[in-house]
Amino acid sequence: MPTWVWLDKGTFKEVKVRAELAAAGVWAETTAKPVALHLNPGTGDAETYPASGDCAINDDGSIGTPYAKGDAGRTPSCGITYLRATDGKPYRLSASITWQISWQGSGGAAGDLPDGTFETTQDMNVQEIQSVNR
Repeated sequence: MPTWVWLDKGTFKEVKVRAELAAAGVWAETTAKPVALHLNPGTGDAETYPASGDCAINDDGSIGTPYAKGDAGRTPSCGITYLRATDGKPYRLSASITWQISWQGSGGAAGDLPDGTFETTQDMNVQEIQSVNR
């Protein structure tokens, strides 16, 4: 069964920081914009949604689509399906947010900086349930 992943709207927003030397009349501004959440299930025995593991950040700052009653047969827009149970050692799910970073200055100069990535991990214990249906 798929595990749906989502974050509520407005969680990740563009961030701007400005430094200014008023007496000299110069300033520089850096903007960081979140662009994707990347999921790594911690095992090759899993499928990610989308297949790349890169979940886009929606226009409202949310990620993925919340699970709702009746969605059991659907594929999540962001999520993971583990294909094997863990054997006493959990999988290490990692989730990372990628930020595109740019800058501009008072003299008209501007450019892009390397993307920033921030990651966290979570132990995932996956259990298997078997049943007989007659």
